[in-house]
Amino acid sequence: MSECRGLLRGWLLWLALCLCMPALAQRLPQPEPSHAADVAAPAEVATTPWSREQLEAWWVSLRRQAVAATDRLNLPADLLPPEAATAWRPIAMPDVRTRPGAAVVPDGRGYEMRWYRVQVPAGVDEPQALYVPRLVTLSAAVLARTPDGGWRLLLDNQHAEREQWVQPLWLPLPGPGAQGLDIVVALPVPAGSYHAVSRLWVGPREVLEKRWQWRVRMQTGLPQAVSLTLVVLGAFALTLWLRRRDEAIYGLFALVALSWMVRNLHYYVSQPASTTGQDWFWWATHASLAWVMLTALLFALRFARRRARLLERGLVAAVVLVSVVSMPLWLRQVDMVVLQYGVTAAVAAIGTGWLAVLAWRERCTELRVMVLAMFGAVAVGGHDLAVLAGWAWPEHFFGLPFATLAVMLSFLHAVQRRYVGTVEQVQAENSQLQEDLDEQVSVLQAQNAQLREAERQQALLLERQRIMADMHDGLGSSLLSALVAVEQGSMSHEKVVEVLRECVDDLRLVIDSLEPVGHDLVSLLATMRYRLGKRLQIGGLKLDWDVQDLPPLPWLEPPDALHVLRLMQEALNNVLKHARASRVRMVTRHHGSYVEIRVEDDGAGFDLQTIQHGRGLKSQIKRAQALGGKLRVDSSPGHGTRLSLRLPVERRGSA
Repeated sequence: MSECRGLLRGWLLWLALCLCMPALAQRLPQPEPSHAADVAAPAEVATTPWSREQLEAWWVSLRRQAVAATDRLNLPADLLPPEAATAWRPIAMPDVRTRPGAAVVPDGRGYEMRWYRVQVPAGVDEPQALYVPRLVTLSAAVLARTPDGGWRLLLDNQHAEREQWVQPLWLPLPGPGAQGLDIVVALPVPAGSYHAVSRLWVGPREVLEKRWQWRVRMQTGLPQAVSLTLVVLGAFALTLWLRRRDEAIYGLFALVALSWMVRNLHYYVSQPASTTGQDWFWWATHASLAWVMLTALLFALRFARRRARLLERGLVAAVVLVSVVSMPLWLRQVDMVVLQYGVTAAVAAIGTGWLAVLAWRERCTELRVMVLAMFGAVAVGGHDLAVLAGWAWPEHFFGLPFATLAVMLSFLHAVQRRYVGTVEQVQAENSQLQEDLDEQVSVLQAQNAQLREAERQQALLLERQRIMADMHDGLGSSLLSALVAVEQGSMSHEKVVEVLRECVDDLRLVIDSLEPVGHDLVSLLATMRYRLGKRLQIGGLKLDWDVQDLPPLPWLEPPDALHVLRLMQEALNNVLKHARASRVRMVTRHHGSYVEIRVEDDGAGFDLQTIQHGRGLKSQIKRAQALGGKLRVDSSPGHGTRLSLRLPVERRGSA
C-alpha cells in the first residue's frame, strides 16, 4: 500500500508539472527591466471600409510590388493608410473582436482594413525589429513611411496567410534615421467578423528575435513534436492490437493518437487553397477533438471493473451527432466552432466525472491517475476555447497539446501497470505449473532412463544380429565351402590358402566397418588400403593412390561403410583374379551433389555386350542401390576396366 501511495504522489507531481507547463509558457520571457523592449510599443489605429474588389486590388498590387522590387509603393490613395490625423486614434492592445453568432459572415457586408501604426524613435543606433505574437486576420502587410512622405512595402504575408494564425510575426526594420520611422501594420478583416491582434513590439532585433523563436517553439515546434510522438506510440499500439485483437485498449490508444494527428494537421500541413477545401479542413480538425476526447474516455473506461455501456453509447451518439451537424453543408447561421467545442467540453466533463466516481469507488490507481490528467485537460481545453472564441487571453497560445501529452502519459502508465500485473499473474501461475512440471519431470526421467536402457539393449541386439548375419553369409559360407572341399580332397593347398586369406580379409573388413570414421569416406578407404596393400603386392599389382579430400557424408554409418568396403574389395578381387593387370588406380572426386570412387586397371578388359552378368556384379549393383548411389562398369578388350561408384553427399530420408 505504501508503494502505491508513493507511486501515486509521484504521478500527481508529474501531471501537475505537465498541466502547468502551458500556463507557465504563456508568459513572454522578459528582458532586463531597463531594456526598451520591456514595454509594448504604443499603437494607433485607423479603419477604412473596403469592398471585395478593393481588397483584391490591394493584394494584386502588393504582389506586383514584390516582383518589381521598387522602394516606393504606388497605390491609389484609397488603398493607402489615411493621411488625416483625425483618422487615427490611440488603441489599447491587444485588439480583439469576439466571434459573431454566425459561422460565416455574409460577403455583402464587405471588409475593413485596420491600420495599426507604431513609431521607431529617432536616434536609435541598435538594429530594430517588429514582433507580433498572435494575428487572427487575413494576410498581413507591413509598410514604412519614406522620407518623401510615401510608403515602402516591408512585408507581404500572402504566401503564409493560411498559417499566419499559428505563426508569430517577426520583421527586421530599416534604420529610423534622424526623423524616426513610422511603421504601419495593415490587417484586412471581414466586416463584423472575429479578429485578434496582439500587442505590437518594437525594439532591439536581437531581443525580439529570441522572443519570436521561443514563441515559434512553444506554439508550433513543441505541438508538432508531441503530435509526431503520439503518432509513433499510436502506430506501436496498433501493431499490438493487430496481434491481439481481444486487447481493445491498444486499438483505442491507436485511435486516440490518430484523432489527435488529424486535430493537429494545421501544425504541419498547409491548408487547402480553395474555400470549400478550407471549410472541410477546419471541420475535420475541429470535429476530431471530440473524437480524441471520446476515444480517450473509452480507453479509460476499459480499466474499470464494470462497463458503463449506456454511458459509452450516449457519448458516442453525442459525438457522432455533433460531427454530422457541424459539417459545412447546413446550419451556416450557427457558429459551428463554438458548438463543436461546447459539445466536446460536455462530453469531456460528463465522462471525466463518471470516471472520477468509478476511480473513487473501485480504488483503482490507474483510473485515479487518468482522471487527474483528464481533469487537467478539461481545464486547459476551457482555456483554449476562450482563446479561440476571443473571450479571454487573446495573446495566449493553445495549451491542449501539452495537456494531451500528460493524458497520454497517464494512459501509458495505466498500460504499464496492467502489463506488470499480467506478468506477475502469469509468473504466479507459471510457478505453480513449474512445481507440477518438476514432479512430472522426475517421473518421466525415471521412465526415460528405463527406455534408454531398453533402446541401448535393442540397438546392441540388432547390431549383433547384423554382424552375425553378415559373417554367416560371407565368412561362414566361404569357410564351410572350403571345409567341404578339403574333406573331399577336391581343393589344392594353394586354393585353400587363397580361400583362408579371403576369409581373413573379409573378417578384417567387417571389423573396419565398425570403427568410428566420423562420416569420412577417405579415412574408410585409407583403412582398406592398409588392409589390402600386402595382398595386392603379392598378387603383382601396383596401386596408384589418387584419392582427394571429400566432404563428410552425414548418412555414412557402419552398415553403409561395410557396403562401400565390400564393393571396393570385390572390385579389387576381380582385378586380381581376372584382369591380368599390372597396375590398378584408386580415384576419388567431388562433383558438387555427389562424390565418385573409381577403380581403374590396365588389364585385358572384356566385351560388355557379350559377357554374362554373374551374381557378383548383381550383388554390387544392389549394394550401390542400398547406398542410394549408382554403379557403372566400363570396359573393352585390350583397354582395361573402370568401375565407378557415385554416392550422394546428402541422401534423402537420412537424418
